[in-house]
Amino acid sequence: MAYRETERGKARKAKTRQRILQATAELVDESGFGLVQMGQIAGRAGIAAGTLYRYFASKEALFADYFRLATEQEVRQVAAALQQPGPSSERMEAGLRVFARRALLKPRTAWALIAEPVDPAVDEQRLLYRQRYARLFEQVISFGMESGELPPQDARLTSTAMVGALAEALVGPLAEPLTDHDATIDHIIAFCLAGLTRKEYPR
Repeated sequence: MAYRETERGKARKAKTRQRILQATAELVDESGFGLVQMGQIAGRAGIAAGTLYRYFASKEALFADYFRLATEQEVRQVAAALQQPGPSSERMEAGLRVFARRALLKPRTAWALIAEPVDPAVDEQRLLYRQRYARLFEQVISFGMESGELPPQDARLTSTAMVGALAEALVGPLAEPLTDHDATIDHIIAFCLAGLTRKEYPR
């Protein structure tokens, strides 16, 4: 008879997997990807190192899965801000502000997600992460052009440029403790919106 996993067994495995991912999140928040070892993760999760490898074949696989889950949460927050009622420029400002504020509230984690050198498997997730933001921004820009609020432009290029500018502009502030996050956020948003609302674009 073929082995059938019980619902209790599935729930136990899911709980253990969640503990592993939570331990990874805590350690990345403390020191970034580079210093975290599998033994540390196993210890923090309260399991043996061998058990850890039953759930994730390698550190790269674990980090990639953690990255995907962590960024999904961030993307949801920005998407909610972009869906608020109002003009497209205000919706874009709200989304940019949520992205920047959440990053500066947890600088170590944000640095790991945005800019820390990582393995190819994690870097692939980072590319997808940026593409998801770009698609969200593109939708808002396209709507703004259709309504006549925003000038004609290549919505895909603009959205991609905004994601890049936002991420790169945060690299410095994330590496240095700041007391005035609002001024930094306002400056970044002003730059992005200036490019978005220009009246003329090269053709």
